[in-house]
Amino acid sequence: MAGTNHSKSMALLEVRISPETKALLQKAADLEGRTLTDFVIAAVRAEACRVIEQHQTLKLSVEDSEAFVDALLNPPEPNDALKAAAQTYKQIMSA
Repeated sequence: MAGTNHSKSMALLEVRISPETKALLQKAADLEGRTLTDFVIAAVRAEACRVIEQHQTLKLSVEDSEAFVDALLNPPEPNDALKAAAQTYKQIMSA
């Protein structure tokens, strides 16, 4: 084969770190038998997933959780606005 053909496009990310930080990361990568690049990518990916999940997860206090469950188990009677909206929906959908 004349050359390597990559089917996936890759993006380059450059960072500047202190020699001490690089040595620390390299030691950790060596202990896991990985390249520095693979180690850094895995660690950064894991942290990115953790941050995204943290921001996308709804966390309720005990009081809020109890209020939510109570509203599901004992819903209030529909008010006039909700009744009117349901009636309008039925009319539109049956036309």
